Amino acid sequence: MPRNVWVLTLAQAFAMSATPMMMLLGGLIGVELAPSPALATLPIAMMVIGVALSVIPVSRLMRRLGRKKVFISGALLGACAGVVAAMSTQLHWFGLFCVSGFMLGAAGAVVQQYRFAAMESVAAVDGAKAASRVLVGGLVAAFFGPELAVLGSELISQPYVGAFIFLTLVCLTAAVILSFYENVDEPMGRQVVKRGDGRDLKQILLQPQIWTAIGAATIGYGMMSFIMTATPLHMHHVEHHSLADTKWVIQSHIIAMYFPSLFSGYLMSKFGPKPMMLVGLAAYGITIVVALLGHDLLNYWVALVLLGVGWNFLFVGGTVLLPQFYHSDERFKVQSFNDAFVFSAQAVASLSAGWVLHNMGWEVMLVTCIPLIAMHLLLMAWGRITVSKEQKLES
Repeated sequence: MPRNVWVLTLAQAFAMSATPMMMLLGGLIGVELAPSPALATLPIAMMVIGVALSVIPVSRLMRRLGRKKVFISGALLGACAGVVAAMSTQLHWFGLFCVSGFMLGAAGAVVQQYRFAAMESVAAVDGAKAASRVLVGGLVAAFFGPELAVLGSELISQPYVGAFIFLTLVCLTAAVILSFYENVDEPMGRQVVKRGDGRDLKQILLQPQIWTAIGAATIGYGMMSFIMTATPLHMHHVEHHSLADTKWVIQSHIIAMYFPSLFSGYLMSKFGPKPMMLVGLAAYGITIVVALLGHDLLNYWVALVLLGVGWNFLFVGGTVLLPQFYHSDERFKVQSFNDAFVFSAQAVASLSAGWVLHNMGWEVMLVTCIPLIAMHLLLMAWGRITVSKEQKLES
């Protein structure tokens, strides 16, 4: 793999450590600072909203300034978010803590471009492997982030403040690593459907199969975020599991999100992204069943591990499939639309998770995820029917 892929993988390991730290602590701090329990997950939701609102501006900046400058700026913004989170926790200021979540989300929008940059740095045949290789950095973050969150929470007398000091340090480290990234003028890592000038976005989105790619990442991220955001609250504050057990479940979930990246790129190259999407949807279905069966620690652990595995196959599958439907000069607008769509859905999921859990309960929250699985099966069927019709017309 080229140097860029290794740089982005290492940067991902540090930059992504900030996300599990906020995911683990955001709701717990929110319970203590928020004026209402229903708003406990608002800081996490603000992080996801920050991603959703920032992906299009980030993409435009990259097109104008190049990826490297924006990558480094994003890491520095994440470091600033850590400082603001530490201050707001120290001052018990819920509004400012939500602002720090938004800032971290904006920095995360930059991190989400790492996978596309990796694919553009290699030949098309190696695109799936490059994308999954970068996501392996998240496996390191899965270990690193929660451990730093728990260690930092006890570092100084004021709970949790030390965790956000660590968050600042890991983001600064990512900025240093990204200084070794080299901009790629002409992306290699995509399959061109046909050559031509840049098309209008509406024309690109008229391809039914592109919605299989967008839907996989959108539903994968939305359902994952919906369940994961609510899990620490339900485990720790409703079922009274310890913070250590809650950390273990979330940490295992994040490991399960990224561990399959060690081999999912190979599986996508061999079998194609669509069969692996079906595996991801099956894992999501089993997640719901296991979580409904009981509130023991093992139920949470198995459900969240399966949730992570399902996310990997859906998100990597969508990422690998997407470049098949746009040209080189269309990549920034299609990638930004895809991520805006994905993280808008995640924002809605995160924002509603605390409210649904508080007002309707854990079981109802899980059942509401079933239509999302059915929705993506319909999108895949729609794409397949369209391809069959096109093949009949050609013959």
